[in-house]
Amino acid sequence: MQTVSRLKTGPSPWQEELARSFRNIDQLLDYLQLDKGQRQPKPATGIQFPFRVTPAFAGKMRKGDMNDPLLRQVLPLTEEMKDQPGFSQNPVGDLEARATRGVLHKYRNRILLLETGACAINCRYCFRRNFPYSENQLGQASRQKAIAYLQSHSEVREVIISGGDPLMTANSGLGELVESISRIHHVERLRIHTRIPTVLPSRIDSELVRIMSRSRLKTVIVAHINHPNEIDQEVENALKPLLEAGIRLFNQAVLLKGINDSPEVLRELLETTFDIGINPYYLHLLDRATGTAHFEVTKEKALFLQEELRKNLPGYLLPRFVREIPGESYKTPL
Repeated sequence: MQTVSRLKTGPSPWQEELARSFRNIDQLLDYLQLDKGQRQPKPATGIQFPFRVTPAFAGKMRKGDMNDPLLRQVLPLTEEMKDQPGFSQNPVGDLEARATRGVLHKYRNRILLLETGACAINCRYCFRRNFPYSENQLGQASRQKAIAYLQSHSEVREVIISGGDPLMTANSGLGELVESISRIHHVERLRIHTRIPTVLPSRIDSELVRIMSRSRLKTVIVAHINHPNEIDQEVENALKPLLEAGIRLFNQAVLLKGINDSPEVLRELLETTFDIGINPYYLHLLDRATGTAHFEVTKEKALFLQEELRKNLPGYLLPRFVREIPGESYKTPL
């Protein structure tokens, strides 16, 4: 009797890695060899915004250092529970820009699709940490309405897929969405906003590269890397197939107090990302979401950093320092 081979089913390697993420603060701090007496500033529990850190991201943190710049991006602190004037649950006007479920139309010739509310890690400074994803993320059921909206707006030239993190979507679903967008003739460009390259590089598999490169659309991936320590050989290896496939790579970072608000760290970040094929794009001033005030860098400090980078880097390595103001038709330069 001839044996019939069966395809192996089950989670992919990146999904298996994601399942091993740290979901408990003490487990992560134990892994980082931080004993109880070293845990200052004191971590906070019971905050509604969830906690998750991938093994890949945790593995780049310095052991025994409570002030490690990668740990500080993900560690919940009691400051998150303090109300601060000027900080809100809708800091950039996303809710006002909602055109239909899962679709934000802020800027005339481009729209943003909220593919998912899920992320591989939960950054504590996230501007969408209070966003009602359950009512607004795209999801399979709402895709048809979103595509119909896009078809009816011939002025739109670019579609941005965001979230959450759109690369948390399985290849099958992501491929269907990209294919649907590519059938709309007036759309010329596709942009993916993602934190995945540095927090879960195993997600960038050969099928994902094929999805991104087979489309007729000019495809751009905008990574989110805040500190040079986020970059290692695994990240570089993951990005190489995308570059070889002709995908353009850019980086946007957020200026964060105590994490990257020094000329030396920013210079290293810009040089390191460029060395692995990522071009500078934006350096955002903090979007003032409730619970994030302890990350804010003053405008005066930001102007100083901008000037220092101009003195020490060539123009092609300089990001645009910007702030997003609700209701404005473009990002506002600093």
